[in-house]
Amino acid sequence: MKKQLVSAIQLQEVELDHNTMNSTPEEVKERKTYSVEEAVETIGFGRFHILLFLIMGSANIVEAVEIMLLAVVSPEIRCEWRLQDWEVALVSTMVFLGFMVCGVMSGYVADRYGRWKVVFGGFVWAAYFSLLTSFAPSYGWFIFLRSMVGCGVAGTSQGFVLKTEFIPARYRAYLLPLSSVFWMLGSMLIIILGMTVVPTLGWRWMIRLSIIPSLILILLFQFIPESARYNVSAGKVKSAVATLQLIARMNRAPLPEGDLVEPELNERGSAHILISPTFRRTSLLLWYSWFVASFSYYGSVLSSSELLEKNLLCITDPDAEHHVKHSQEEGLCYCIPFGMADYQTLLISCLGEVALIPLNIALLNIAGRKTSLAILQISSGVFFMLINICSTMFGFTVLLFLLRSLVSMNFSVVYIYTAEVYPTIVRSIGMGFCTSFSRIGGMIAPFIAQVLMSQSVVLALLPFALSCFLCAGGVLLLPIETRGRALLQHS
Repeated sequence: MKKQLVSAIQLQEVELDHNTMNSTPEEVKERKTYSVEEAVETIGFGRFHILLFLIMGSANIVEAVEIMLLAVVSPEIRCEWRLQDWEVALVSTMVFLGFMVCGVMSGYVADRYGRWKVVFGGFVWAAYFSLLTSFAPSYGWFIFLRSMVGCGVAGTSQGFVLKTEFIPARYRAYLLPLSSVFWMLGSMLIIILGMTVVPTLGWRWMIRLSIIPSLILILLFQFIPESARYNVSAGKVKSAVATLQLIARMNRAPLPEGDLVEPELNERGSAHILISPTFRRTSLLLWYSWFVASFSYYGSVLSSSELLEKNLLCITDPDAEHHVKHSQEEGLCYCIPFGMADYQTLLISCLGEVALIPLNIALLNIAGRKTSLAILQISSGVFFMLINICSTMFGFTVLLFLLRSLVSMNFSVVYIYTAEVYPTIVRSIGMGFCTSFSRIGGMIAPFIAQVLMSQSVVLALLPFALSCFLCAGGVLLLPIETRGRALLQHS
């Protein structure tokens, strides 16, 4: 089938050359042409995009499993290796360090050599080192192998760029926020594994079973083609045409009349474009926005885990289990594994990832990207402070549920804005720089949520709230609103 398609394209080119030789200059000048953007919009939404949404959305399951695993496994490794608070926090920090280092690298490679290769390599890398983590003989080996997992997850995050470049403009504000459903499924999967596998087989078997989604996705990813936008930017017009023809056939829609004509762009992956006068303010504000998005998201995840594990909540109706408080005054280690009620609270909070998706879609389409970010940041800061209020266990669960909804929505919007604001030639490396800055926030969050929390809940939650408030003012200064705007090929 592939050979026949290539032969047909070559035959069309021969006929085109023959016709060109026999055409007058006026006829050549009047021949119709189209761009990838026009082709994507003409083909519209269809079966290909449903397949793309399901497969590439599942990449979020893999990322969520690897990141959320830290919240579930922390009490277990704390008990097994008799770890102090800062050593538990260092585990999360090392994962985000690997993500940060490889984030820019994966973005550069994706812009220079293709998105597909980077995403596929990220799946394989993350699954391999995650499996090795389950055999870690010591704490030192554990944090090293988890940092390697973070490096692989950095590659899989480029799947968001690949997905965005195939979706027509009017559908991006609907489909991209819905990807949160897959992140929620990944988060719930690892919590359910923690509930069922850890008490019987231990945390090592939980990690081994958690790589099953990665293995399935490696097989399914073969059905996703390379980005047509990348191919034309790299001068691979034949490959771009073949991809667009495939999408048109699957969607049962026509391509635009004429020939695909776009110039080859040699500055692909040039980081200096990100700080050029055109994008300097956008990049600086986005880097901080990504820092806060990650800082607040993982702050909410790890804080909730820590508050439950150490029973630091101000609960007006505590049960006997939650009367036991954390204390390191008489020893070097604190060790109380999660109970079933703690897992249930985390499960309910995971539902918050998708609870407000309709509100998110409405904000993106009505208020735009910038205003949505500002609203979500202010709301997140308010709910971080509300967690300090004494309430019932049900009240805390509701607050945590809403907080997770808001920080998740914020992450979703900043992903969408970044993919839309940068041109194709630097879209992946732009995303790479942003995700790397976000992981700085992820590296700092554990030391506040897991170390400072033991000293003061108020002081631990205050930095998350203040950073959200400050970021809300910053995003309003972004110079470009991308709602309804076509994806640019070059700056």
